[in-house]
Amino acid sequence: MKTLLRLGAGLGLALGASAAMADRLPTYEVTVTNITRGQTLTPILVTTHSPRIALFELGTPASDELEVLAEDGGTGPFVSLLEDAGNVVGDVTSTAGLLAPGESITIEIEGNPWRHVLSTAAMLIPTNDTFFAIDSVRLPRYGQKTVFAQAYDAGTEFNDQSCANMPGPRCGGEGLSAGDNEGDEGYVYVSNGFHDLGDTDANGFEVLGPAVYDWRNPVVKVTIKRTYRRY
Repeated sequence: MKTLLRLGAGLGLALGASAAMADRLPTYEVTVTNITRGQTLTPILVTTHSPRIALFELGTPASDELEVLAEDGGTGPFVSLLEDAGNVVGDVTSTAGLLAPGESITIEIEGNPWRHVLSTAAMLIPTNDTFFAIDSVRLPRYGQKTVFAQAYDAGTEFNDQSCANMPGPRCGGEGLSAGDNEGDEGYVYVSNGFHDLGDTDANGFEVLGPAVYDWRNPVVKVTIKRTYRRY
């Protein structure tokens, strides 16, 4: 198992790269394009790291850091965890603001011969706990490569599609759910999208439907372009 949360910080490797090595690191332009019709992306986490670790594992419970990202769109806990993970993690960054359907953003990030895979993730809004991710994609040695990212459900919140429980400008509801959430699935799985649940819930909050907010995987296009090489 290579989930970052389970390996934790330290990981038995040397800490940090030398200044001389940092001068020789390649850089990459990572362009993220939202290819959904109605979903918006929250701030996007991007990191390079060793293939020994991963942001999440399908079929297992989400980490606390993934729960925050998937329910509230917050990248801070994941950034802190990655920055404290030692030499298995290379560069870590997070964008600011939202990425609307059809829009793209380009992030520059450093690679490394030993930390040569890239992962990226962000919440889809409006959803309860859905996120897109690519996990441990090998960085190109030359030129560029394009990968398409699926949507995943963190399994930490019941998918009621109620605006009361979905953050963001469309709904403005609660982000991170407090305590146990009855009806959640309890493990990370490939999201099955939006469903027709009715116009309002029992408390009168609007329930969003599939006409605008549903999707069919993939949901995001990620292009990774190598821009500099000195080693």
